[in-house]
Amino acid sequence: MAAKTMEELVALCKRRGFIYQANEIYGGLQGLFDYGPLGVELKNNLKQSWWRSMVYERDDVEGLDASILTAPSVLKHSGHEDTFSDPLVDCRSCNSRWRADHLKELICPSCGSSDLTDPRPFNLMLKTNFGPIDDGSSFAYLRPETAQQTFINFKNVLDSTSRNLPFGIAQIGKAFRNEVTPRNFLFRVREFEIMELEFFVEPGTADHWHNFWVQNRIKWWSEQGIEKNKLDVYKVPDKDLAHYSESTIDLMYKFPHAVEELEGIANRTDFDLGSHTKNQSDLNIKAKVISNTNSNAKLAVQDKQTKEWKVPYVIEPAAGVERGVLAVLNEAFKIEKLEGGKERTVLAFKPHLAPIKAAVIPLKRNNEELVQAATSLKRKLQSLSLGRVLLENSGNIGKSYRRHDEVGTPLCLTVDFQTLEDQTVTVRDRDTMGQERIHVEEAPAYVKEHIN
Repeated sequence: MAAKTMEELVALCKRRGFIYQANEIYGGLQGLFDYGPLGVELKNNLKQSWWRSMVYERDDVEGLDASILTAPSVLKHSGHEDTFSDPLVDCRSCNSRWRADHLKELICPSCGSSDLTDPRPFNLMLKTNFGPIDDGSSFAYLRPETAQQTFINFKNVLDSTSRNLPFGIAQIGKAFRNEVTPRNFLFRVREFEIMELEFFVEPGTADHWHNFWVQNRIKWWSEQGIEKNKLDVYKVPDKDLAHYSESTIDLMYKFPHAVEELEGIANRTDFDLGSHTKNQSDLNIKAKVISNTNSNAKLAVQDKQTKEWKVPYVIEPAAGVERGVLAVLNEAFKIEKLEGGKERTVLAFKPHLAPIKAAVIPLKRNNEELVQAATSLKRKLQSLSLGRVLLENSGNIGKSYRRHDEVGTPLCLTVDFQTLEDQTVTVRDRDTMGQERIHVEEAPAYVKEHIN
């Protein structure tokens, strides 16, 4: 059972240390959030799962971590300077601002007035001064996506790895968009991270690889706990395609507020490398690109038989980390009825995503012998490198169990007075609430089996 409202998730996230409003003590900054002790673990676990799937488990993908600051020329030739904008309107009655394409019948959501300005383009990219003098001419952009740094590093990666087509370059990194109306918690924010793969393929094979990556991404999300029947495959109409796309498939998920895009998989054709390469006229580029006389690199590959140079096509699966975290949180959220009319809140994460893999709980708070035994066991489990293991020295076993249910901890191991006698501990399962007694020496293997 997913969360009924976004408010349920927001309250849980703040209460249990997943996500906080950024700059909250000074009134907050809209569209910005900080990840707390558990949120940073969940976020990192999701990114690690993506990286493992994209890079470690494949033999045709390399990794990259490129700069955030981006030269204006990069975003000029990518088309962002001309196209990366939203239609903005102002309400003359209450002075609020809105995206025109998000309004119903052009009525202000704040005050209900229809006295709105005509829509005008609003640049989504954030600028920053670059260099010692702020004269308006020396600036860089905070990148709106990671993709462009991947494209301009294509030759560097190709030369240093000797890759052949098809191959990919994966990147996880920060991006920034000056959204007109950030909304719906993590769904639309101004600072976020993207998990993005640029997969370079032979011209003529793009349709095959596009379909391959759609199916691959559906499978991966299901492995993160999102059931396949919760994902709708939506083909973006031609009129709504981005300027670089020949075809885009969006994976749609029912968030608490609405059914929205979780991930997009685009066939970007030869637009991107064709836009950033030198000698464009010599390369038979199919896409419509801006003339480029600034690039000093040929972003193409040479056929070993024909010696012909060709610009690869690009298939791009791209997902926002924040949207992924929100979807995983929502899917894991459960409120279960217990005997006696009681309830418990559970985050039923897949074990590899759980912020805390196991909690070790001494039955009696500050009892030296119990705490010492619990500490020793915690260290043994932590040495497995499965993720975070927590020593929970609260003294109330019932409340400890409920807390760890609510934050998604798969296993709790209780050290009690019997432990001191026979070296056994009680292991409690989050999902079943079942308990069993195992020997301390068996605990590392037991936890490893149930967490992996």
